[in-house]
Amino acid sequence: MRGPTVLIALALVLSATPASASSAGSGPAADDPTPRLPAPTGRHAVGTTSLHLTDPSRPDPWVPTTNRELMVSLFYPAASARGPKKQYLTAAESAAVLDEAGVTTLPADVLSTVRTHAVVDARPAGRRHGLPLVVLSPGFKRPRATLTALAEDLASHGYVVVVVDHTYENVATTFPDGRVTPCAACGRHDIEFWVKLRDGRAADVSFVLDQLTGPLRHRPGANLVDASRIAVGGHSVGGASSLAAARADGRLRAAIDVDGSIDTLGTEPALSRPVMLLGRRNAYAPGAPGGAADTWAAHWPSLTGWKRWLVVAGAEHPSFTDLGVVGPQLGLDFGAEVGGERGAAITRAYVRAFFDLHLRGEPQPLLDRASASYPEVSVVEPSS
Repeated sequence: MRGPTVLIALALVLSATPASASSAGSGPAADDPTPRLPAPTGRHAVGTTSLHLTDPSRPDPWVPTTNRELMVSLFYPAASARGPKKQYLTAAESAAVLDEAGVTTLPADVLSTVRTHAVVDARPAGRRHGLPLVVLSPGFKRPRATLTALAEDLASHGYVVVVVDHTYENVATTFPDGRVTPCAACGRHDIEFWVKLRDGRAADVSFVLDQLTGPLRHRPGANLVDASRIAVGGHSVGGASSLAAARADGRLRAAIDVDGSIDTLGTEPALSRPVMLLGRRNAYAPGAPGGAADTWAAHWPSLTGWKRWLVVAGAEHPSFTDLGVVGPQLGLDFGAEVGGERGAAITRAYVRAFFDLHLRGEPQPLLDRASASYPEVSVVEPSS
């Protein structure tokens, strides 16, 4: 978990121009410098709504004097693409992200201007309780917004997606009453800390599922959820904690870890449900320096069901999130050889293929062998 939770400031080079040669094609149109996410690739328009959830039965793990509160974003197929688009981050959240990263060359509110595609509170489209649900969890210190491009794309292909902000584990979370909570969990990095973080996120996921399939099941967007087809995934620590969530909650039929080391105490039971590990080759190919790949190798034998280990050449940690797309548009170079939109396309294709296979039962040759469409991706076949 801890190794790949690379912050936006790490391996970051500021450049004077909005796109380097390694990120060509990831910038906005020449006549509009506003940063933007790539358009969804599915046939559906996308709607979104934000939900404020409170668990009265659970003290917050980081601030135990309060109950656990979460902000989540729900994305879903919509009847129309017309209407106000979702704000990417609030100005306060943008400032907190850039400040934590040590980026001082950009306006503090610039991430609040990123253009998205999901229409706020759009009318849902689809059969009631007929669509699969995917839960997504972001990296440590990262807002839920950083997985927006993936969530929008999945929704455009007929999924309901809920992205969770894990309160006090993010540099800033804005609540409807105007409160902005800080990162109370920041500063500790031992194994016990990461296990606490992992298990707390698993509890968050289960609580969100309880709400969406219980008291909120008739709410627009949530009313599309088929409670028998649910899976989980995430980036960095959000990916690693997705495996813990799948172990803890039998409603989760499959799990994806995207570029997240799996630090454990070695006490986890076998996980028989499908799992995909997707990471950058320079960290997660067997034998790669830094030890991240070793955490996957150590965990591999405990994954006893369908499983895949895929690595992406030329990717860096932000390449799997919106930061890999938006950063180059703002003049930030993460050192990735894979361009921003290319990284997003790879992530979207492989994540969607995994969910299509395990939530829809649709065969996905993309996951079994090298693809001419995605030559950057290779399948790792460990000896055990």
